[in-house]
Parts: sequence; structure tokens; C-alpha cells
Amino acid sequence: MRELSLHILDIAQNSISAKAECLRIVVIEDMATDRLTIKIKDDGIGMDSETVRRVIDPFYTTRTTRKVGLGIPLFKSSAEQCGGYFEIKSQLGAGTEITAVFKHSHIDRVPLGDMPQTLVTIINACESMDMIYTHTVNNETFTLNTKEIRKLLDGVPINNLDVITWLREYITEGLQEIKGVQ
Repeated sequence: MRELSLHILDIAQNSISAKAECLRIVVIEDMATDRLTIKIKDDGIGMDSETVRRVIDPFYTTRTTRKVGLGIPLFKSSAEQCGGYFEIKSQLGAGTEITAVFKHSHIDRVPLGDMPQTLVTIINACESMDMIYTHTVNNETFTLNTKEIRKLLDGVPINNLDVITWLREYITEGLQEIKGVQ
């Protein structure tokens, strides 16, 4: 994939399919250690150990619309080819956690991509699922918690077009602030 955010979107879709009530996405850009870490954790139905082993196989998928599942294997390969590693943990009834670590400066690491658009796409795709997004660049952190935002909306749907437009701008400004972009 051309952007890591597309991997995040793909895994978020898996979380939605797994009936997650809460999705946690953590992105850590640490220039001192030259690492980019992406963690995605949900509280969905989870997988047994055999399914976890098989899910990194591109010729295994639970989908009925195609015979291959490339999302997780490509994410794993991307991390490993960029001086990092990939880990997936899951437990039936308790959810799944995926961690991908990249050498931040690796020449073959694809860009993180359009995180504001990715996040609003996830929010729009599953209005009932809560999402907590935390993005840290060095020691500066931006957090988005849809549960808190829903309280402020006082009954207005979070996937309302005006709310989605505001969320995209809010996320964009928050990420620019932690990156020191004016």
C-alpha cells in the first residue's frame, strides 16, 4: 500500500467486522530512537491461536468475496522490510492487538499518509464504535476520543456531515501542532 494509514484503515475494518465496541489506535514517532510504532487494539470477538497464526498468510481470509487476505501480511512485510517488526496478539472474546514498528528514516518506509481522512472514514464507517486515537511525535501528543466528543454533541450523530468536517479540521490542526507545523 502507498500509505501506512491505508493499513490502519484495513485493520479498523477488521475490528468493525469483529464487532468491536472500542478501537484504540496509537502512533508514536520517536526521532531519538528512529522508530515509528503503530498499535491497533480492539475489544472485538478476537481469534484463537490457530487463526492468529493463519491470518499472516496471504492465502487465508475469512471474507467470502475473495480468496486472499493481503492486508495483514502486507503490513507485516512492510514493517519487517523497514528494519522493524510486526506482532499480533488475540484472544477469543477479548479482542486483538496489532503492533508494527518501522525504522522511521528507512528509505523504503512508505509515508504515514492522510491520518485525518483515515480517522474520519473509520468514524463514519461505524458510528456506534468508540475510537481513541493517540499520536505522539517525540514528546508532544494529540488525542482524539470519540466517546468524549459524543458527550459534547448532545445527541447529534457523530457521523453528521458538519461534525465529520469539523473532526477532519480538528485532527489536522492537532497533528500539525504536535509536529510543529504552522
